[in-house]
Amino acid sequence: MLKIKSFFSVLMLFVILTSCSTPPDKLGKLDVKKWRQDRGGCKGERVTLIDDLKAEQKQLLGKFADDIGKILGRPDIHQLGERNTKFYIYFLEKGSQCDDITKKSDAKKVILKFNAIGLMSEITYQSRPL
Repeated sequence: MLKIKSFFSVLMLFVILTSCSTPPDKLGKLDVKKWRQDRGGCKGERVTLIDDLKAEQKQLLGKFADDIGKILGRPDIHQLGERNTKFYIYFLEKGSQCDDITKKSDAKKVILKFNAIGLMSEITYQSRPL
């Protein structure tokens, strides 16, 4: 009985410690700390990180939406699509979204698509609205 209680205590401690972990500062070459601090791409930092993001995108594919949110920070725009897909949109440069996030912006952006179970399935870079 004592062994079971101590096992559960250790297990609970492990769960608490891993759930409270801080997001990483780097993902390979990508400085994700700098990425997260440039909300909406309005400081002009993200545009300098595009090549690093492209270099590390294989590491991001297949990760859950919650994990991507921890790594890259809260998306600038979160959209729901058909069949329970969702999209995280991160602006890569300064644009009209910096004045009003609800207004349509022509700024460069990266769009992360997640399938119905929340795994990232696609990364698209867009420079002009479709």
